[in-house]
Amino acid sequence: METLLTKGHTVEGKYLDAKPKVISVSKSRQITLPIQYYRELGIHDEVECLLRNDEIVIRPVRRGDDFSEEILKDLIQQGYNGEALLTEFQRLRDGIRPAVKRMVDEAHQAAKDRMDSRSPEEQLIELFRDDSVEQGD
Repeated sequence: METLLTKGHTVEGKYLDAKPKVISVSKSRQITLPIQYYRELGIHDEVECLLRNDEIVIRPVRRGDDFSEEILKDLIQQGYNGEALLTEFQRLRDGIRPAVKRMVDEAHQAAKDRMDSRSPEEQLIELFRDDSVEQGD
């Protein structure tokens, strides 16, 4: 479940501006990202683009977030070296993104199932619940 936030909220230290930005699309299907998004997200040479329901999601490509160092340490500890080390490393590294995607998809489905099992009124209460206020006050 995604939550809409109002202007001034922060998530993980990032300031969220609730006002959407309208971006022109050129005849060659190109867009220009607002500079504040570019800087805030630490975008460099590439972004990852994917379809999610009826949205286009554009996010920075994160290099080095593939646990390469941890995988190599573990494989070396297991006694791999030379060509066998390289082959096993590539096999494990290539399996990380699909595994993480499956976990995210399962989490989204679990959240959807949880919301689908509730009445519309219960869904609204859950959506707008303020967890910072203790229950029973």
